[in-house]
Amino acid sequence: MVRTLTLLGMLMAAPALGQESPSFDCSRAESSAEELICTDADLAALDRRVAERYADALDAVRGLDAGAKEAEDTLRAYQRGWIKGRDECWKSEDLRDCVRFSYLRREGELVAEWLLEDPTGIAFWACGGNSANEVVTYFFDTELPSVRFERGDTIDTGSLAPAGSGSKYEGSFGRSIWIKGEAATYREPDPDGSTFECVLARQE
Repeated sequence: MVRTLTLLGMLMAAPALGQESPSFDCSRAESSAEELICTDADLAALDRRVAERYADALDAVRGLDAGAKEAEDTLRAYQRGWIKGRDECWKSEDLRDCVRFSYLRREGELVAEWLLEDPTGIAFWACGGNSANEVVTYFFDTELPSVRFERGDTIDTGSLAPAGSGSKYEGSFGRSIWIKGEAATYREPDPDGSTFECVLARQE
């Protein structure tokens, strides 16, 4: 009787498990992060969503007029690096929280870098008392709010971070912008680390 009920439960659960499966094959899960995702419907859904964002980014790369092959190779390498970083969550005190944050941040990076959504706003900042010293920020309404930094010929992405007041976005290698109304403090990435006080020049 117990065996019959167990088999019935497995049969009833099978369609749900299939529907909630992540983008990868759970029978080949290799890390504690992947094993967790395979047992957590919310994380599995998040995995599928980020996989779709990555596919959209690949489509965007392939549509480039020049340098598409190099850009695709770079995107694939970053994705592999991100997966490796996600799998390092086994070192965290809270595995699930670490995995979830890793996915949310990666989603924001993909959306902001490849403009997979329309930004909710664009702000132009004049920094260090010089209108030519400009930082442009594009804001995106991803689940973890994200930003695209444009400064000169460089592009970076960042995510909303905890702050006592205002809105602080942290990018790569220490880059950040801390916005308080129409003023902001911008920090260059390491190893420079220069900090500038900025004022809002215009917004769209």
